[in-house]
Amino acid sequence: MDFRTELNLTSSPHSITRSTALLTIGSCFADVIGSRLYHNKLPVLVNPFGTIFNPISISKLLKQAFQKQVPQEELYLLQQESWFHYDFHSSIWASSKNQLQNFTQQRLNEVYQWLQKTDVLIITLGTAYVYRHLETDQIVANCHKTPGKFFKKELLSVEACTNELTEVLEQIRVLRPSLRVVLTVSPVRHTRDTLPLNAVSKSVLRLACHFLSEVLSYVDYFPAYELLLDDLRDYRFYKSDLIHPSDLAETYIFNQFSDVYFSEDLKKFVLEWQKIQQALAHRPLQPNTSAHRQFLEKLLVKLTSLSSQIDVQTEIEEVKKRLYNLTPNDESIFP
Repeated sequence: MDFRTELNLTSSPHSITRSTALLTIGSCFADVIGSRLYHNKLPVLVNPFGTIFNPISISKLLKQAFQKQVPQEELYLLQQESWFHYDFHSSIWASSKNQLQNFTQQRLNEVYQWLQKTDVLIITLGTAYVYRHLETDQIVANCHKTPGKFFKKELLSVEACTNELTEVLEQIRVLRPSLRVVLTVSPVRHTRDTLPLNAVSKSVLRLACHFLSEVLSYVDYFPAYELLLDDLRDYRFYKSDLIHPSDLAETYIFNQFSDVYFSEDLKKFVLEWQKIQQALAHRPLQPNTSAHRQFLEKLLVKLTSLSSQIDVQTEIEEVKKRLYNLTPNDESIFP
């Protein structure tokens, strides 16, 4: 008996190839997808603003990037001798306000430059609950451990999410007309909202994604949320906190993503590259043998053959280093 409810996903007619430039932004699941794209040697900018959970803050940062705006002055914050900004994740900080201003502006400029060549924008939405900073009346991306009395918690409406994302995506398409967008809802539960209210929040996000994918022809929805909660649907696919997906679940969801969006050529390359990664991770029990030396030499030849197609300089240097440690006085093995 089959105890799973599998989703029947179909291949997208808009394939991701080895040259497709991607940008991921949003919740921690944007990091998961982005990091796996990066490790498979695709050109990708991964969650450049840090983890951003709600659609309003995601939209605001994208607007600031492509409209070349500066972060709002009144949202800088000094907290425990470090400077933060309410629109950015806490991983983006500095020891002085001036340093943080320069850092955030550099990051926005980097995203602007990347947006001009981005082919696929992947947005992962985490929650429809937001915190409004009472003093400035601004919805913030991160409270940076500021006392709760300075904020008001609100639930976004489906209309607010849909309108905000539609506006920013339509504006980005003016800059990059060929852009395609993939929306996902993070399968990570926000248990601090309580499970019933987390379900309300995810429902808002899911409806917003549905309407956007129905109305905008360049927008797709990828069911990462459903793959974990409805397909895998078992706590063995979660980490020990029983909230975040395990590595196995992340791999399964990424493989489903690959099946839907990767071109056949890219799928073949990924299989080949994964074998090379396994070879790079291999640690022999008897390293000082001719067999292991031949293994490294063959690996170096494979990497060198790929160097004209992708950046593998780091991997090449690592293999050369291992070979050098085996035969420090023999340089003839290096091409």
